[in-house]
Amino acid sequence: MPALRLPPEASSLADAVSQAVRDGVAAGELVPETTYSVYQLAELLGVSRSPVREGLLRLAQAGLVEIRRNRGFRVLPPRAHDIEEIIGIRLALEPPAARLAAEQATDDQHATIRTALGTMAAAAARGDDASFWPADRALHDLLLRASGRPRTAAIVEQLRSTTALLGPPTTASGRTLTEIHAEHEPVVTAVLARDGAAAESAMRAHLEATRGLLMAKLR
Repeated sequence: MPALRLPPEASSLADAVSQAVRDGVAAGELVPETTYSVYQLAELLGVSRSPVREGLLRLAQAGLVEIRRNRGFRVLPPRAHDIEEIIGIRLALEPPAARLAAEQATDDQHATIRTALGTMAAAAARGDDASFWPADRALHDLLLRASGRPRTAAIVEQLRSTTALLGPPTTASGRTLTEIHAEHEPVVTAVLARDGAAAESAMRAHLEATRGLLMAKLR
């Protein structure tokens, strides 16, 4: 059984199990198309089988694993329709939120958004993937929270976590960190200028470009 551990910050054992499995997939410890034992997972994590089953059920509902009766669970391989659904949901949520952020963000929020974009730019210039992707996620989160929609921010963060488990980032398709940063610049410029229509359009263009590259990898 792979080396997994429970994250200390989880709000429940089931959440901790779910995150431990997610982390295992992201790290390559849990491999798609391989069946793993619920009993071994419970023993490895030092918890009872009940929270393990609950955590796995949540992952099954998210389309990340398949529960096999009396056999355990199987990590599912990336599927094009999963990416299509996830980006489709983000397209429904993030462009309108960018418009709202442009219309109502405070000066303090402008400052943090500007700083986040600068962090992305610096990481892109260094070719620093490890710093770039957290900065990317932070920027999207700041824009969503500036829209006054914290629940939307939480939903999008969960969707992004799921996407990360379905395959490598779009840099694997030839898009550079600098190009990804450049897609965010017009979004931030529009938000800082309080131009709602431009912010919505720029966010939509960024997400559609992301969807195209992710889908191309799975065809």
